[in-house]
Amino acid sequence: MKKSIIAFYLIVITFNFSCGQDTVNQVTTISEVPFTAELLVDEIPIPWGIAFLPDGGMLITEISGEIIHFKEGNRTKISNVPKVYKRGQGGLMDVEVHPDYENNGWVYISYASSEGEEKGGYTALIRAKIKDNTLTDNQLLYKGSPNTTKGQHFGSRIEFDNDGYVYLSIGDRGNRDENPQDITRDGGKIYRFNDDGSIPDDNPFVGTDGAKTAIYSYGHRNPQGMVKHPETGEIWDNEHGPKGGDEINVIKAGANYGWPVITYGINYSGTSITDKTEMDGMEQPIHYWVPSIAPSGMAFISTDNYGSDWNGALLVGSLKFQYLELLLIDNNKVTNRLQLMKDIGRVRDVVEGPDGHIYVAVEAKGIYKLVPKS
Repeated sequence: MKKSIIAFYLIVITFNFSCGQDTVNQVTTISEVPFTAELLVDEIPIPWGIAFLPDGGMLITEISGEIIHFKEGNRTKISNVPKVYKRGQGGLMDVEVHPDYENNGWVYISYASSEGEEKGGYTALIRAKIKDNTLTDNQLLYKGSPNTTKGQHFGSRIEFDNDGYVYLSIGDRGNRDENPQDITRDGGKIYRFNDDGSIPDDNPFVGTDGAKTAIYSYGHRNPQGMVKHPETGEIWDNEHGPKGGDEINVIKAGANYGWPVITYGINYSGTSITDKTEMDGMEQPIHYWVPSIAPSGMAFISTDNYGSDWNGALLVGSLKFQYLELLLIDNNKVTNRLQLMKDIGRVRDVVEGPDGHIYVAVEAKGIYKLVPKS
């Protein structure tokens, strides 16, 4: 295992971007970022998700179907990982530990599963325990259906809220015309479960005829970032738009986030999807990107480790432009954007560890730890 230190510098950049209906022009000058990036775990082709164990260990998912346990410089493969449907954007995806892991030992994993009668696969959620570097007590909590051979828009992130509910995001699976706006179908949704996979009684569509009662919100395209706000406890997501129109949303029970009826993006061919960017009964993003950055993992900075000015800022990985973006936020409005780790590679995940440090998963590189300079 190699260890390398990289210092990143932030030059003067003028940003021109949209935030809700306001256009913000912000010029930020910083001579040097307040961290060095240490390559902590190297040689991972596509590290998809990171989760921390109470003993200081780290779980890392690799999209092809591998879970790595990393602790104190040692890496071990976890066995008995579920078989994944590896196609396009799908494979082994996110990992999260239960907030009460020390007492119950549950680990939650999302992946593309081919189980079912139809060909193809769909996003699934399991929980399991780890014993002697092996997954045990594997329990399937949810799986979207019907399977499809399309290779895009699996989602998927896992997050717990302050009340112990677990959230799962699933993309529209490449079927924007049917899935996102139909609550009787999976796809294009964020789901909420009790920690055992049962459906909370107060989920918004419990009692609605034909509805998938696990649904918490709908009208999503492909949410690949999800995080709990450290102060409000709200669940935030980011999601891929088409060409333009990547979004950050605050997730609300029963809310419709509009895709594809409203969007700030267009088709990849350049043709219009719709001329509507807002509509009654549909939520507006708190921020959208034009052009798209292809956002993935996201994390809030909740400490002063990188300076008090960055405490409360949001970090989002860019797959398209291959950098880490820091967004300064005031009253749910983005006031400034900073480009960090320029040209580092496709940033797949970013998390704040229990030590208050930021960890960044980069494709073809591995896991970086951002070590504060002071």
